[in-house]
Amino acid sequence: QVQLVESGGGLVQAGGSLRLSCAASGLTISSYRMAWFRQAPGLEREFVAAINWSGGSTGYADSVKGRFTISRDNAKNTVSLQMSSLEPEDTAAYYCAASRSYSAGRDVRNYDYWGQGTQVTVSS
Repeated sequence: QVQLVESGGGLVQAGGSLRLSCAASGLTISSYRMAWFRQAPGLEREFVAAINWSGGSTGYADSVKGRFTISRDNAKNTVSLQMSSLEPEDTAAYYCAASRSYSAGRDVRNYDYWGQGTQVTVSS
C-alpha cells in the first residue's frame, strides 16, 4: 500500500520559514517525479514545485520562485520543501505527490499518488 505522509506544517508569521517533509512508503521515490501542490479554501489545487528522479532538475511556480526549495533524499525515501519569506498568500494545505511519468509537469492529473496534506498558515 502506497502512502505519502506530509509533516512540518503549522502557524508562522509573515517573513518566517517552515520546512515540510514527505515520507513515502510502499513505493521507491527514486522511480518517481515528486512534487508539492497546495490548495487554499475555495480554490483549485495548484502546483508549487517539482523535482525529477535524481534531484538534478527542479521547477517552481512563479509565486514561490526564489523563496521555496524542493529537495529529495532517495536513500531515506523522503522529499522536502523548504519555505522562506512566507507570505499570508502562502496559506494553504500542502500536498506531496508522486508521478510515474518523468514528464508529469504541473498538471495535478498526471500525479498518481497523493498525501493527505499538511496545513500551513501564515499570519500577517
